[in-house]
Amino acid sequence: MLRKKSKKGRKPLRFKTITLKITVQQKKSLVNFSKSRRTTPIKVIKKAIRPFLQNYTHLEVNNIHEKINQLELFKMD
Repeated sequence: MLRKKSKKGRKPLRFKTITLKITVQQKKSLVNFSKSRRTTPIKVIKKAIRPFLQNYTHLEVNNIHEKINQLELFKMD
């Protein structure tokens, strides 16, 4: 008999945990908002920050900050 070829499994997704501190009033507002929309607070938060997370994965960030004396009073040439 012929053996069935096993399918390759999917690559497991890797998730990172982010903690967020909010006040009690903010928590109540979030819960009430999510109940009114019939969804969960996590989905509300993810939907709110999705535009900030999707568009910047390949962005190169330059963190070079040089102090420049605008008046050149202290230039030592």
